[in-house]
Amino acid sequence: MLAAVPPTVICYGDSITAGYGLQPSQSWPSALQRDLDQRGYKYKVENRGTSGATTKDAVANLSSVVQAHPSVVVVEFGGNDGLRGLPPDQTRKNLDTVLTTLGAARIKVLLAGITLPPNYGPDYIQSFNKVFADLAAKHHVTFIPMIYKDLINVPGTIQQDGIHPTAKGSEIIARTVLPKLTPLLRK
Repeated sequence: MLAAVPPTVICYGDSITAGYGLQPSQSWPSALQRDLDQRGYKYKVENRGTSGATTKDAVANLSSVVQAHPSVVVVEFGGNDGLRGLPPDQTRKNLDTVLTTLGAARIKVLLAGITLPPNYGPDYIQSFNKVFADLAAKHHVTFIPMIYKDLINVPGTIQQDGIHPTAKGSEIIARTVLPKLTPLLRK
């Protein structure tokens, strides 16, 4: 008799999810796997993070995520769009496509937002942040407005580049994601 394959949680995102500058075991999806295991959740967490990916890349690679038939997808894209100064409407359109496609496939979604450094200006930042909140409401998906919310001003959580989490930061991100994710799972 074959062993049952555990349901999958796919963490689909950019370098923050990929664990840029870290060992694979130090990424937040790896920390999330450990946290779920410790709490008795029988899920396989799969890291589908790609450094440098934009929301356009999220759309381009979406079919492979859908074909994997995950139970839940944690969507963490947009930071690179913002850092490149792309129009928020472009980010909105791409993320809308991602959420529409996952919804049509009856895959649960946790949308993780991000914000930008203050030097991008309040108007751009406000319209950028609004993309995530608007889409979470439109698609009725679970939402974390700011994936970094619990590590801001915590020493040792951001790498020297000022953007990517350290291993310590990844552990905190996993703990930020966990309470929003577990209601979407079965024990």
